[in-house]
Amino acid sequence: MTYYKIEKNIGKIMIKSNNNEIKKTMKIGLIGFGKTGKAVASVILQNKEYSLEWVLRKSIKLENRNVSEFLGIQSDETGLIYSSSKIEINELLDKHPVDVIIDFSSNTGIYLYGKPASDRKIKIISAISHYGENEKKLLKELSTNTVVFWSPNITLGVNYLIFAAKLLKKLAPNVDIEVIEQHYKGKDGVSGTATKIAKALDLGDSEINSIRVGGIVGKHEIVFGFPHQTVRLIHESISREAFGNGVLFVVENLVNKSEGLYKFEEILMQHFKE
Repeated sequence: MTYYKIEKNIGKIMIKSNNNEIKKTMKIGLIGFGKTGKAVASVILQNKEYSLEWVLRKSIKLENRNVSEFLGIQSDETGLIYSSSKIEINELLDKHPVDVIIDFSSNTGIYLYGKPASDRKIKIISAISHYGENEKKLLKELSTNTVVFWSPNITLGVNYLIFAAKLLKKLAPNVDIEVIEQHYKGKDGVSGTATKIAKALDLGDSEINSIRVGGIVGKHEIVFGFPHQTVRLIHESISREAFGNGVLFVVENLVNKSEGLYKFEEILMQHFKE
């Protein structure tokens, strides 16, 4: 008789049978190949429980390059880089089917792959910082047919930060709160993560303070001002690989989910209930 057990480490879940074989290798397609997309691809390639089948980007510059070879990572993966201007999404999904599509492209990327992915019951994980109302509505529509997950910041640490901050505010609902977000010089607009933090704590835009300097990947601080004392919750992304680890944490926790639109807090809550 074959049985399966779940082994948990930090941010990692492995499903093994009694003969120590992985029950299933999750096939992943990645949309977007900028700095963060490359870091996410690197993390996926180095995890044996997942197979990076392909990367899709707008530019034709790296078309048909092997992902692992381009990134300089030793891997048996045969995933290639494709250009959306050279291959239609349905053709790509027919030739190279996947279980999950991860989106690190732009707020319009969902229009490219969303409907075809939903029709094929492919899980969608979006890490786009900002969506308009039309894109949010589309995510909701797609979630009636497949699993859809969206988080403006997909790192585990940031979402734990928000979880802890909401708990602290419940204990002291009238405390003064300010959000400070720091990013690399040249990043446009207010951080999507800072906006998410503010919304979770019922704060307005005036309580968000932005700093743009140097090459900071991303730092978010929540300052709670009590009489005669302050409490500070801080999360800092040291490298963009943190997004890759967050992606795999989400993938692992969506394996057995039914159709619907999910957010990080729901995934974290199930662990606190265990």
